[in-house]
Amino acid sequence: MSAEAAAAPVTLHRALAPEEAARADFYALIARLLQRAPDAMLLAELAAAPALPAEGDRALADAWRELAAASAAAQPADVAVEYDELFAGVGKAPVSIYAGFYSGAPAVDHPRVRIRGDLAQLGLVPQAGAEPEDHFGVLFDAMRVLAAGGAGRGPASLAEQRRFFERHVMPAAPRFLAAVGAARQSHYYRRVAALAAAFVALEAESFQLD
Repeated sequence: MSAEAAAAPVTLHRALAPEEAARADFYALIARLLQRAPDAMLLAELAAAPALPAEGDRALADAWRELAAASAAAQPADVAVEYDELFAGVGKAPVSIYAGFYSGAPAVDHPRVRIRGDLAQLGLVPQAGAEPEDHFGVLFDAMRVLAAGGAGRGPASLAEQRRFFERHVMPAAPRFLAAVGAARQSHYYRRVAALAAAFVALEAESFQLD
């Protein structure tokens, strides 16, 4: 994980409502899939996961069903190769997994600097050797901690969650996820991107309503 607050088992100051726990679970899953390719156990868990309620968000439910089907058919080694080809590659990766790539900001005002400052204000300190703060796996994991709490801290307020989401996730995530979905190397991760895009859109709508 990317932050010390995310490294320890979650200890909450209050119980999470079911919808808040579900949000945190989605953030955790997306973060995990962006940090590294899923192993056989995670693929099996996703393949066996129940469908989302029909009365919920249709785009999210459809993307979840397609990810479950893709997980049932996927081989861990193939997905690992796909992950490396998409986000590592030889030389320049086909798809950058860093939010700063999508901002066009100069180095002096790089999103990584602003993210680092906001994480520090929220009490989330990057671990030594962790991915850079603008790695999308790090950003989604930070949102997980803000939504669920962890390492002795409770969940952040919705205002704090909204501020971090709108400053650091929403400006770049849709373009990143569209790039993943369009990449010729993307097969399993096209489903991951569709799920993440549906969830990000739902979060953006929910924050506006709040």
